[in-house]
Amino acid sequence: MPLKRDLKGLSQGELESFFSELGESSYRARQVMVWMYHRFVSDFAVMSDVSKALREKLGEVAVISDLKEAARKTAHDGTVKFLYETETGDRIESVLLREAGRTTLCLSSQVGCALNCAFCATGRMGYTRNLTAAEMVDQVIQAQKARPEPKITHVVFMGMGEPFLNYEQTLKAARLLNAELGLGIGARKMTLSTAGIIPGILKLAEEPLQVKLAVSLNAPSQGLREKMMPIAKKFPLDKLISAVRHYTKRTGKRMTFEYVLIERVNDTLLHAKQLADLTRGLLCKINLIPLNPFPGSEYARPSPERVERFQAYLYPRCPAVTLRASKGSDILAACGQLRAERG
Repeated sequence: MPLKRDLKGLSQGELESFFSELGESSYRARQVMVWMYHRFVSDFAVMSDVSKALREKLGEVAVISDLKEAARKTAHDGTVKFLYETETGDRIESVLLREAGRTTLCLSSQVGCALNCAFCATGRMGYTRNLTAAEMVDQVIQAQKARPEPKITHVVFMGMGEPFLNYEQTLKAARLLNAELGLGIGARKMTLSTAGIIPGILKLAEEPLQVKLAVSLNAPSQGLREKMMPIAKKFPLDKLISAVRHYTKRTGKRMTFEYVLIERVNDTLLHAKQLADLTRGLLCKINLIPLNPFPGSEYARPSPERVERFQAYLYPRCPAVTLRASKGSDILAACGQLRAERG
C-alpha cells in the first residue's frame, strides 16, 4: 500500500498540485490550509466546508501529521519547555519564551546536532537526522495549541541542530510560517541562527524572504574559535566575516553576532578588544549570552562583574551591544541547554 501524503508542511502551490491530481479544484488547498494552520485541525472528518466524499478520499490518500507532546516543564520565570516525539520516535525540544509585548518560540531544525560545540548540551547528543518543514512548523502549532494565549509573535531557529545544514527544509518552514494561509508570522519576526555555515549565509543573502540572520561567533580569533567550535576548521573566521559582510551589503540588513561568555575562556578585556576590532565597520549587533551551564559541562558562567566589564568595553566601540537575560535555565531550557531528555 502506498504511503499516505502528509499535507502538513506543503506549500500552497504543492497543495494545489495535490488536489489537481485528485481531480479537485485548487481552492481546496486554501480550505485545508485554513483548517491546518488557522484552526490547528488534523482530522479531515472535522473539516465541515469540505464535502463528505472528498473528506473520505483524503482519509484514504493523505494524512496531517502531529508531533506528540511527551513532556512539558515550566520554569520559575514562565518559560515553557516542550519535549516532542516525532512519527519516527525521535525526540526534539522547543522553548516558549514570554517578554513584554512578544511571545517567542525557539524551535529545533534537527534531531540532535553534529557540530559538537564545546559549550552546548545538544552537541553531546550527536546527530540523528534533519527535521522536515512539517515538523518545524508543527512545533509552533503544538506550542500555540498548548498555550492559546498570547499568540506566538516571533520564531527563532535556535533550538536543537544547525538550520543551515538543513537549509531547504528550514527555509520552506519559514515561508510557511510567514504565509498568509500559513501561520502569518512576519518574516522580520523570524531569526535563523547558524554556527557559521558560509554557504547558507550566502544563500540567505539572495532570498527574498526578509528573515533575520544571527551567527553564533563566541570567539574573536581563529585559534580559540576552533577549540570551542570544531566547524571553524572548515569555515575559518576570516571567510566567515567576509560572508557576513557580503550578506549585510547585499541585503542592507543588520545581522546579529551571538557571543556566549565563558569564564576565563573568552571573557577578558583582550577578547573584548579583539571582538571590537573584528566587527568594526560591520552592520551588526553583538548579543552577549553568559554561559548557561548544564550537567557534565566543564565550563563556568562568568561573574556579573566580568560580564559588565566585557560589555562596557564593547560599547560604544561597537554599534550595538545587548545582554541576553537567561530564561528557563532552572529547567535546562536556556540557550545551549537543550538535550531532549525525558521527563
